[in-house]
Amino acid sequence: MPELRDVLEKAAAGRRLSEEEGTALLESADLLDVGRAADLARRRRHPEGRVTFVIDRNINYTNVCVSACRFCAFYRSPDAPDAYVLSVEEIIEKIGELVRLGGTQVLIQGGLHPELGLEYYIGMLEAVKARFDGLQVHSFSPPEIVHLARREGLSVRTLLAALRAAGLDSVPGGGAEILVDRVRRLISPRKISWREWMDVMYAAHELGMRTTATMMFGTVETPAERVRHLVRLREAQDRTGGFTAFIPWSYQPPNTELGGEAAGSHEYLKVLAVSRLMLDNFPNVQASWVTQGPKVAQVALSFGANDFGGTMLEENVVRAAGAAHCVPLAEIIRMIRDAGFVPAQRTTEYRILREF
Repeated sequence: MPELRDVLEKAAAGRRLSEEEGTALLESADLLDVGRAADLARRRRHPEGRVTFVIDRNINYTNVCVSACRFCAFYRSPDAPDAYVLSVEEIIEKIGELVRLGGTQVLIQGGLHPELGLEYYIGMLEAVKARFDGLQVHSFSPPEIVHLARREGLSVRTLLAALRAAGLDSVPGGGAEILVDRVRRLISPRKISWREWMDVMYAAHELGMRTTATMMFGTVETPAERVRHLVRLREAQDRTGGFTAFIPWSYQPPNTELGGEAAGSHEYLKVLAVSRLMLDNFPNVQASWVTQGPKVAQVALSFGANDFGGTMLEENVVRAAGAAHCVPLAEIIRMIRDAGFVPAQRTTEYRILREF
C-alpha cells in the first residue's frame, strides 16, 4: 500500500494518481490532510475564487419503472395506485414556473416506463423548445436512453440523434451508481451495465452533446470499487473531454428495499476530496446539498467542490428516500459568500451569467 504522505505530496504537485493511490487515500483516516490536498487542486484549477450554481428544476415525468432498483424509494409498478405519467401540458406548466424565477436549465427524468414510446419524448421536447427559447434541456439519463432505444429497436446513437434534433441539449449522469458490475448486480440487477452507461456517454459526446457524471456511494461497494468508478470516468474523459462536471452523492436508505445506513458527512467529504484528486481532467466538482444538507455542502467547498449544483425548484427522487433539504437562492448565495468565495450563476455548460 502506498505511503499516505507520498501520495498526498504527489497530489499536491498536480500529478496523476494511480488507482492504488486513490484507494489508499480513501481508506486513510486523515480527512483533513486529504481535504487540504483537494482544496489545493481545486484552487489550482479555479484560481478566480468563484463558486457557481445554476437555477434549475427537476421534473420527474413518471414514477413507473420496471427496473425496480433495490436502493430506490421513488419507483412504482405500472398498476400501483399512485403511479403517474405527466402530460406535456403539465411539464410545460412546471417549466413556466421555473422560467419566471429566472431558471435556465430543466432536468427531466423518469422511470423506465414500459409503455411510453419515442413519440412522447419527441412531443415533449418539441413543445418545450417551442415555448421556451434558450432554456437548456438537460435530460434523460443513460438507463432511460437505453430502455427507449431497446423499445424502439434503435441504436443508442440513432435515438440520441433523434432526441437531439427534437431539442435535447445535454445528458445528465444519472444511473451511474457505481460503475462496477458486481455492485450493479446486487443493487440494480435489471439496470444497464457500466459499459452500457458509458456507451451512452460516448455516443452523446460524438454527437457534440455535453454530459455530467455522477456517483451514488454507500450501498455495498468497497473503497476500491469507488476508486475504480473514478478511474473509468477519468479514462472516458481522456478519450472525449465531453464531461462538464462530476457529482457524488450518498445513498439514502429510508423507504428502500436495500435498507442500511446513510453515509455521514465525514465519509461524504472524504469521497468528494478523493474525487477531486483522482479526476484531474474534470473541470468541475459539485457539492450535494440535496443529500447532505446545506451546511455540509458549504464545508465541501473547502474539500474540492467548486460548484453548489442547482437551486432545484423541485426534487422528488431523493425526497422519497427521506431527505428533504430545501435551500432558497438567497441562502445559497449567502453560504457561498460566507465560505469565502464569489457566488456566480452559470449555465449548464458553465458559462457565467452573473456574479453576486
